[in-house]
Amino acid sequence: MQKEEEYPTLLPPPPPQRGPVFWIETSDSVSRHYQFEPNGQLSVKMVDDSRPVFHRMVESFQNKFFPSGYPYSVNEGYLRYTQFRAMQHFSSAALSVLSTQSLLFAAGLRPTPAQATAVSWILKDGMQHVGKLICSNLGARMDSEPKRWRILADVLYDCGTGLEVLSPLCPHLFLEMAGLGNFAKGMAVVAARATRLPIYSSFAKEGNLSDLFTKGEAISTLFKVIGMGAGIQLASTICSSTQGKMVVGPLLAVVHIYSVVEEMRAVPVNTLNPQRTAMIVADFLETGKISSPADLRYREDLFPGRLIADAGNVKVGMAFHMIVKPSKLRELKEIFPDEKFILNRGPRWTDMVLEQSATAEDALRGWLVAAYAANMEKSIHEPNGYVLEQAYERMNGVFSLFLSELQSKGWHTDRFLDGTGSRFAW
Repeated sequence: MQKEEEYPTLLPPPPPQRGPVFWIETSDSVSRHYQFEPNGQLSVKMVDDSRPVFHRMVESFQNKFFPSGYPYSVNEGYLRYTQFRAMQHFSSAALSVLSTQSLLFAAGLRPTPAQATAVSWILKDGMQHVGKLICSNLGARMDSEPKRWRILADVLYDCGTGLEVLSPLCPHLFLEMAGLGNFAKGMAVVAARATRLPIYSSFAKEGNLSDLFTKGEAISTLFKVIGMGAGIQLASTICSSTQGKMVVGPLLAVVHIYSVVEEMRAVPVNTLNPQRTAMIVADFLETGKISSPADLRYREDLFPGRLIADAGNVKVGMAFHMIVKPSKLRELKEIFPDEKFILNRGPRWTDMVLEQSATAEDALRGWLVAAYAANMEKSIHEPNGYVLEQAYERMNGVFSLFLSELQSKGWHTDRFLDGTGSRFAW
């Protein structure tokens, strides 16, 4: 039997060695080399940069103190907010240095034993914690009106600082003035920190809340350091005396509060509270359009309280037993059988009480009914119950379109922030 010839087994040739995957991108006179490393990480190196030095410094500053993708990654108003935030921290830091120097002068003027002095300083610092505890009970109101409470926080802080600056004028009252100053500052710290998150959330256009927070704190820290330097310079020159501090201190406080007010006016808060809901409803009834958070920011009252006639003069949050009589409750429930709100129209305003689980959508439905009823009463003279029924039908006819347009404008409709308003449950 003929033996078959054996042929050597041929192995496939080894795959060719591939070099690293890289490319070069050129944009705005800048060339960058991009390359994937063996571990899968992407490395970026600058190849050529023909831009002026000033432009490079601006980009470096922007990368360190502004969110990634700025200005496209944030909502309108962030730059103005940041500008006045920087001025706010600068003036506050300078004022803080002056108050610290005054406290040291006052402490040195009081001839007390070392142990008593230590106890005094402990009591002084303890007052700050008392202020924090008191202010911590106001969280719901801060969610509803973050702008107002942010401004109040800085006013309280400046009041506390002012007491410290004035302490050398009455060294025998050092503990009392320093304690009250720290009490005000404690409340200010809690209010400022509590309102920081809703304010940053209003600017987070791409879910980049952490990036906004870290960059905001970076720019605040930078200008605090600059402000401390300016404060040290002032303390060693024109503010070396109490009289100098009494002149410069109020000026810095005015700059500080003005900066905070302008800073808050630039914030497009996108959660619904009584004031913003009333403004949205009034604009919708007048123009047929929905205002965005950016549209309303400069029209908001930083210290709200007025009723808006075009939105039905609605008051929300009153106690249920104070506005609805038992004899009238059945009638109101029949008008709105499946709703999570109760409306009671009076001669000057309309009271609305929300159910415990009511959302912003429920509040909007009630507000639209009240606004339509107020407008209808100007032209028809029918019983109150009939007007509410007709207004309720008109609301149901437009609400779906109204809500979808509202959400497309960036408003959050998952909850209604009415502060400490009273709610009911069946």
